[in-house]
Amino acid sequence: MTTGPMDGVKVLDLSIALTGPYAAALLADQGAEVIKVERPGIGDIARFVGVAVNGMSSLYLVCNRGKRSIAVDLKTESGIEIVRQLAAESDVVIENFRPGVMDRLGIGYEAVKALNPDVVYASLSGYGPVGPYADRSVYDTVMQAYGGFAANQADPDDGTPTFLRQTAADKVTALFASQAITAALFARASGRGGQHIELSMTDSVVSFLWADAAANEVLMDSDNSQNSSFVAGFAPMRFLDGWGIVTPTSDHDFAGMCKALGAEGYDDPRIATVGERIKNREVLGPVMDMCYALAANLTMDEATERFEAERVPFAMILTPDQLTRDPQAVAMGLFVEADHHVVGRTRLPRHPAQFAATPATITGGSPALGEHTDAILTELGRGDDIAALRESGVVT
Repeated sequence: MTTGPMDGVKVLDLSIALTGPYAAALLADQGAEVIKVERPGIGDIARFVGVAVNGMSSLYLVCNRGKRSIAVDLKTESGIEIVRQLAAESDVVIENFRPGVMDRLGIGYEAVKALNPDVVYASLSGYGPVGPYADRSVYDTVMQAYGGFAANQADPDDGTPTFLRQTAADKVTALFASQAITAALFARASGRGGQHIELSMTDSVVSFLWADAAANEVLMDSDNSQNSSFVAGFAPMRFLDGWGIVTPTSDHDFAGMCKALGAEGYDDPRIATVGERIKNREVLGPVMDMCYALAANLTMDEATERFEAERVPFAMILTPDQLTRDPQAVAMGLFVEADHHVVGRTRLPRHPAQFAATPATITGGSPALGEHTDAILTELGRGDDIAALRESGVVT
């Protein structure tokens, strides 16, 4: 049987909500064995956020796929001892509590390192472990505000900041975390031992945003004549029966868009090249207005046929539901459907990276709270203690 690239890696997931759990879920897709530690009786707060069926939310389902759950009370010494045992046998530990919380519980990096010197220990937080904001509570919208997402999405007319209608800061941090963990495992495999990874949402959001949306801040000697975000001027194009977007970046793209829509004036030397279009926006504006006006007379199918003929970069704007039925998504096998023992029918996007030799797969439904407590304790050699631990409330 072919296994994923992370096969043999053991991950202890002490995190909650989205950032840590999603990072761990990506590792699980790639073959890692992931044990999730949750609070007895309540579990991860993500279980209750948003749309849910039979007490399990879509958020929890997506971010905890392929894991096993053990419910342990970390307010008890017996519970902490169980986590220490799990950490001692893990290659990776992930936590996303405020800086210092894990240390106070006795399961911070130094404590775990003493038990497991080669451990890769990932601490995810809002502002990182230092500075005046280190102890602040942070949620996704807080970091969208601080890190620049809200300002980047501000209304161009009145400057009102706008928040992305998704937990973008959390997800960006999760992606950086999964990459950093993999890099640390590679370093360990190269003989450089385990290490502590400290990753803040601040670092993640700013790094992500500044790649393309803070140009005047990167180039400190710029004249500030252009928007820091080079895609700020793109706007959706309305058709008779829906919306789309055209991205005419190159000269070929620009001419092709105009030809497809029947717009005139695109061959004016003042806007025929990208350099001239930047300098002569007063000439470009009316031609673009003409394109948008002409588009409104076409159906989406008509526009699609014309754009494809001119090889213009475009897409029609789809809802998530429409995307599941789109022929490209179907041909790619973009979604995986399965029956889940708690919520029933499910549909999840496949793992994004397609590994030729070690394929990643979405296997194993997200666990019910404490679903694997007994099995995990037995694997730790604590099978004889299960009844007493359960009776005292240490585990459920």
